[in-house]
Amino acid sequence: MRIKSVAVLGAGAVGSYIIWGLSNRKDIKLGVIAEGERKERLEKNGCLINEKVYHPEVWTPSEANGVDLLIVSLKYGALPGAVDSIKEAVGDNTIIMSLMNGVDSEEIISEKVDASHILHSLIKVASHKEGTGYCFDPETTIGIIFGEISAPFESERVEEIKELFADTGLHFRATEYIREEMWSKYRLNICNNLPQAILGAGVGCYSDSTHMKAISDGLKKEVEAVAAAKGIDMSKVDIKSARGSAVPSTARYSTLQDIDAGRHTEIDMFSGALVRMGKELGVPTPYNEYTYHMIKALEEKNDGLFDYDGKNAETTCAK
Repeated sequence: MRIKSVAVLGAGAVGSYIIWGLSNRKDIKLGVIAEGERKERLEKNGCLINEKVYHPEVWTPSEANGVDLLIVSLKYGALPGAVDSIKEAVGDNTIIMSLMNGVDSEEIISEKVDASHILHSLIKVASHKEGTGYCFDPETTIGIIFGEISAPFESERVEEIKELFADTGLHFRATEYIREEMWSKYRLNICNNLPQAILGAGVGCYSDSTHMKAISDGLKKEVEAVAAAKGIDMSKVDIKSARGSAVPSTARYSTLQDIDAGRHTEIDMFSGALVRMGKELGVPTPYNEYTYHMIKALEEKNDGLFDYDGKNAETTCAK
């Protein structure tokens, strides 16, 4: 196996799954890329994953330079500010796998790094934060899906990734339809992640409410229309790929987790990007436009924009 060193950029919900699995391999160097105070904190405290503390090495981007595999698992809003760090870590033979949500992180990365380094991929893991750590069920996690955009699909690096992930506990599979798989996950995120975030309820709302199901279906149809306009045929994807990891009806996906915690969400990557693509292609996306503005308004609410205390609030008139 050529891969002897792996760096993870973004040790959050997704990065934790990688650290958990690859920590079982004693024949590779595993590190997290971080700088400044974050680097010091990770070196001191490690990563709390499923109530166990892991201590991967902690590297600056320059210390990671030339790593065999770089896994990018950042939040969407952090990616533009991290592309220089990615460029600094990439050597001549580095493979990059972006496990970020959405369908355009590879394009953003390739603005600074040659696209030939990128092996397209996605992850499906129902991970959530508990205290200072992250938790997930390894058995029910669907895991990592990856593949070449074009033939040869059974490339040398695909085989190397298979060998790296084997016998680690990580769930994974290679596919000839990685672009379609990515758009299938994108569809799943938009129609399942976003409506519950507005309602503030667990995922059981989609089966228990015809109204929530109607909103979810409306969002789904718009994703499919934009994909079709881009020549992406999601019918090529196995029916099993249309679902996510098994979760209870109380589960709160990442967008709602962000809103619960008062953080900004990844709505720009979800409905924001779809609305932009729809305008470019002449495909109407009214459900996504509404959803985009509603979640942006919820972010503003969390930011305190609507904290009217009744004393200093300006008088206004209903229209």
